[in-house]
Amino acid sequence: MNPPPNITDPLVLFMPSGKRGRFPVGTPVLDAARQLGVYVESVCGGRATCGRCQIEVQEGNFAKHKIVSSNDHISPKGAKEERYERVRGLPERRRLSCSAQILGDLVIDVPQDTVINAQTIRKDADTRVIARDTAIRMCYVEIEEPDMHKPLGDLDRLKIALMKDWGLKNLEFDFYLMPQVQGILRKGNWAATAAIHKDADSDIARVIALWPGLKNEAYGLACDIGSTTIAMHLVSLLSGRVAASSGTSNPQIRFGEDLMSRVSYVMMNPDGREGMTVAVREAISGLVDKVCVEGNVQRNDILDSVFVGNPIMHHLFLGIDPTELGGAPFALAVSGAVRIKASDIGLKLNQGARLYMLPCIAGHVGADAAAVTLSEGPHRQDEMMLIVDVGTNAEIVLGNSMRVVAASSPTGPAFEGAEISGGQRAAPGAIERVRIDPNTLEPKYRVIGSELWSDQPGFIESVQATGVTGICGSGIIEVVAEMYLAGIISEDGVVDGSLGMRSPRIVPNGRTFSYVLKEGEPKITITQNDVRAIQLAKAALYAGTKLLMEKQHTDHVDRIHFAGAFGSFIDPKYAMVLGLIPDCDLDKVSAVGNAAGAGARMALLNRGYRREIEETVSRIEKIETALEPKFQEHFVYAMALPNKVDPFPKLAAAVKLPPRKAMSEDGTAGDATPRRRSREERAARRGRD
Repeated sequence: MNPPPNITDPLVLFMPSGKRGRFPVGTPVLDAARQLGVYVESVCGGRATCGRCQIEVQEGNFAKHKIVSSNDHISPKGAKEERYERVRGLPERRRLSCSAQILGDLVIDVPQDTVINAQTIRKDADTRVIARDTAIRMCYVEIEEPDMHKPLGDLDRLKIALMKDWGLKNLEFDFYLMPQVQGILRKGNWAATAAIHKDADSDIARVIALWPGLKNEAYGLACDIGSTTIAMHLVSLLSGRVAASSGTSNPQIRFGEDLMSRVSYVMMNPDGREGMTVAVREAISGLVDKVCVEGNVQRNDILDSVFVGNPIMHHLFLGIDPTELGGAPFALAVSGAVRIKASDIGLKLNQGARLYMLPCIAGHVGADAAAVTLSEGPHRQDEMMLIVDVGTNAEIVLGNSMRVVAASSPTGPAFEGAEISGGQRAAPGAIERVRIDPNTLEPKYRVIGSELWSDQPGFIESVQATGVTGICGSGIIEVVAEMYLAGIISEDGVVDGSLGMRSPRIVPNGRTFSYVLKEGEPKITITQNDVRAIQLAKAALYAGTKLLMEKQHTDHVDRIHFAGAFGSFIDPKYAMVLGLIPDCDLDKVSAVGNAAGAGARMALLNRGYRREIEETVSRIEKIETALEPKFQEHFVYAMALPNKVDPFPKLAAAVKLPPRKAMSEDGTAGDATPRRRSREERAARRGRD
């Protein structure tokens, strides 16, 4: 049995899981990972022969985690590791965690290409039909051959043919094509296909690619760069068909789980911006390879691309320092739409391929929120629609055809499994659904990778390959909501310790109590701190929504859309029980999947949508929550489940909510008299009155 950690022992943080712990000097990294429940594969039993346990040390000052990580804080390569590298080879900067020992504080990245049970990226394209009016047109022409009596250049005769056959005026050519024109025309026996780029707001048409003879293939990319995951669709520009979709974890997670941590990393490390830009561009290039293989498409046939992302992802992808976004007034370097060549940022597609990025709405409401707005269209209908993209930084849009307002809310990474004792990202083995019997307080759950509930025959066999490893975001929302519905926690989120007399699931944990969701190894408990983390996250989101409702002078919303991959797996009932969203008819609350990716696809396939979203963004009003005096009041009330002051009649009609009971912070039940309000709550109530 290992001795308890000492406060002077090195602190080790594993990414992307975010799990951390202190370990004595000399502890093998693999042992530390196993003690923390971090999945690092090893099939050779630590003999340094399989190479599956590879890790990378991240160097730099990680201010949020109070860690200065360095390769000097890990042991040099020993004989076994050197032998493996000699025989099998190790990628640059990689180490074998079974051989490497901890010498000091470390931030360690577990590369996703070594993990079989990697995060589940669920960002498939939807099936909507999008009217095509692409910025790229493929134009086949037959050109008059050169004549001694007509000394017109080959390129100029190509221009004449394109104008005559396709009505293309004000035609320009990418310079790289000029040395190639003569060879292409002769190879095609004086016939060629030109790829013409003409955006929505330009009178100029430009030839960006040219092929001999008839070319009947052209593709584009629609990509959503999320802070946690990146999703990409490869789309035929000629038919609108999605040829392939793929996703991957954003490798920037190793620099910081939330956006402000990444800004902090840039500020603390001189090469931080460049490192994160390179990381995200390499990940995107890898996704291009994946979708090309899946869709049986050549990179050279990709002629256009549309990218969206939150402001910090937007800036880092473009190679822009995001430091100004780290503090008021949260100034964007560029807020309007970006139109460049893909090669300008080193993206290797067709040499003439174009890249378009949707405009950002404001400093913390980005091009991804603009894409979601384009996809869901609150500005096109009369109902008051609320769109919520739940992530480390939640983006909220509320409006209708009369007016649209938007805000961001710093929910933090709790909904994605970080800061939760048994939390993890969505991967095979993670608990994603929870139910608790209100009489016995016994739970049942489902995990990613199995369709069976834990109390059904065959469950153990169905999860044998992965085990039950932790709890992901949708499971965290459900377990806290179910604990409230079962009376395990009060409306203030306090675990009722007196229930320990009824159920062994309620266990003491210092001065508070915890709920045991899963026995065995690993044991998964929901602690008082876990409940508090969820309360803080949901309160920030709800408070932002309330501010927008006040700006719209409305006390209700007609329809709620959850956007994003995570939003697709949130049960609307539990989101409302938790108080994550305002009261609404449950049948009008829906998940819309990767709406940012859908918006990017719309802008890729129809240039009119580019003009529409640019005009819409110019009219959206951004509300800065940090400057709103009532934010704190809304936040305090929103800490309660579902809310301290806002009624939820529509929810109460659909779900039996428990009677309110007073609890002290130590989990002791009080009497029926009103509890003493906190200083913050009293101040908020005075401000409201």
